[in-house]
Amino acid sequence: MGFFDFTWYFIVVFLFVLTVLVYVHEWGHYWVAKRNGVRIEVFSIGFGPELFGWTNAVGTRWKISAIPLGGYVKMFGENMDDDETGQPVSLTPEEKAVSFNHKTLRQRAAIVFAGPAVNFIFAIFIFAGLAMFQGLPISLAVIGEVLPNSAASQAGMMKNDKIIAVDNKEIINFSELRSTILRAPGQKLNFQIERGDKILMLSATPRLAEGRNDEGIITKIGLLGIRPDMEQLIFERQNPAMAVWVGIDRTYTLTKNILVYVGDMITGNRTAEDLGGPIRIAQISGEMAQKGFVYVILLMAMLSVNLGLINLFPIPMLDGGHLAFYAVEAIRGKPLDPKIQEYGLRFGLVLVLSLVVFVTWNDLVHIRVIEFIKNLFV
Repeated sequence: MGFFDFTWYFIVVFLFVLTVLVYVHEWGHYWVAKRNGVRIEVFSIGFGPELFGWTNAVGTRWKISAIPLGGYVKMFGENMDDDETGQPVSLTPEEKAVSFNHKTLRQRAAIVFAGPAVNFIFAIFIFAGLAMFQGLPISLAVIGEVLPNSAASQAGMMKNDKIIAVDNKEIINFSELRSTILRAPGQKLNFQIERGDKILMLSATPRLAEGRNDEGIITKIGLLGIRPDMEQLIFERQNPAMAVWVGIDRTYTLTKNILVYVGDMITGNRTAEDLGGPIRIAQISGEMAQKGFVYVILLMAMLSVNLGLINLFPIPMLDGGHLAFYAVEAIRGKPLDPKIQEYGLRFGLVLVLSLVVFVTWNDLVHIRVIEFIKNLFV
């Protein structure tokens, strides 16, 4: 891969994906804040020095900043303390009317929650759009891999075999094949297979195992020992109503899987090796971009769910941390002591920076940079 291709796939595409996701997240805060009468002072994509920008008619500064790894919306009235006394700055009635800190608890919570919420809505929109215009990918009943010492290998099945029928019942896609096998543990099945220009008849008995059936219930299932060929796909377009349902379902499933993964890490049932940061995201973005723009859009939806969910974790510095402060305020009937909030934010900053260092180290190990450096000294 040449320098231009590397720059395009692994840098430009990554920055494009990140910029869109940051804009979507911050636009959620911005839109709800505007609807609640808060004056927006800055809408920034990126941090650090401003590269370029403009000020609109209502005084909001829209800008692109030098460090493209995030963004923020600065609202009037946030953290307005007098530098000398440490006391809140005195505001006029007109200023209080457009100040974030002078909005009701419900309004402030809605503004903070809006960022992650729009990330989820954005993901639903993308998944639905792909289902409607591109179609849902469905694996054909073509074998991509035969596991060693499996019922399939003993029956003589091979990679690239296309299964046409099982016990004289026509099979179109791999999902139908999987359901048939799951329901037949220990039962002899007759497979009609297309191999090249030949039609073969093979018999195999799915092995008895314990697992989840199509309804997600743990029971006795059959295992044949084959995996689909992910290159052999058809795309089935959905009507708008079904596409929206697909978008909601995909977003829900992805959210649930992330929470299960986090729970497994907390309980020690899974390591944190798969956690990735910006380098891993850039690598995946590049790989997706090489497959086509549709895959980049799909990745964007998946990352949007991740971004929305992570921001809801009750960690100070994140939206979820602010929502946790507001929950305490709702219970107490008054805000937490400013000093406690300040210490919480400092702790959150340390935690977030530690996580960034950890996932970056994971990324470097994943792409074998650490191994390369070690070999230099061997």
